[in-house]
Amino acid sequence: MSLTQQTDDRTLVLADGNAIPRLGLGVWQIPDGPSCVDAVRWALELGYRHIDTAQAYGNEESVGRGLRESGVPRDEVFITTKFFPRRKDPVAQIERSLQRLGVERVDLYIIHWPQDGPTWAWPGMERARELGHTRSIGVSNFSRSDLEEVIAVATSRPVVDQVQFSPFEYRRALLDVAKRLDIAIEAYSPLGTGRHLGNATVANIAAEVARTPAQVLLRWGLQRGTVVIPKSTHRERIAENAAVFDFTLTVEQMARLDALDRSGGTKRALERPWW
Repeated sequence: MSLTQQTDDRTLVLADGNAIPRLGLGVWQIPDGPSCVDAVRWALELGYRHIDTAQAYGNEESVGRGLRESGVPRDEVFITTKFFPRRKDPVAQIERSLQRLGVERVDLYIIHWPQDGPTWAWPGMERARELGHTRSIGVSNFSRSDLEEVIAVATSRPVVDQVQFSPFEYRRALLDVAKRLDIAIEAYSPLGTGRHLGNATVANIAAEVARTPAQVLLRWGLQRGTVVIPKSTHRERIAENAAVFDFTLTVEQMARLDALDRSGGTKRALERPWW
């Protein structure tokens, strides 16, 4: 099944047949504790059905608590966590994640970044899926060459590459190769951790469509075919970020946003890897 199949504007069907909500709440930089619990609970109460965390974030326990406090059934929520590649065993680490989250399995398990090379952890990711610890497996911060190396050795191919992606980081070459390889692109920091909200072009388009700059940036990502994962700890902002499915940007507006790209349409996932 191709990832290009969509059940509606809100859902993408991945190459392995599993469906992923195209809007998620990211919890990077939200400390473990009440602020993370509240953000997750609010998001689920407001209609989100996709929560994205990671072992490196240190807040999986709060994500699990927020899920339970929301009252939303577990099988209605898509949960992602990520393997911390400074550890050695993806299977052992996801088993600890499941304990912290308080769930029997996650929906997506991702290699957080390709430290020490893109392929060494992949057999463990496949094993985690075989054991039923996750429904889907993918990667994050992988460039075109990283993706091609993994696919060359994979029995089960990655279905997702989560990367920094916005009009300002419009990685056209990476998006194109991902489409060719049947890998969905997930956009983290789609608002530039707030940096992009004050841009004049974004503000002008927001005024034209009577929306907020954040909604314009998220809508751009949806219309470029990605899954978008904005982060917020404010209930009103979480609600604002969800109101992106009832309007459309024109071809001309999309082109103006495309022109903001500072990446040169790169095939890389990051300009400067941190590992």
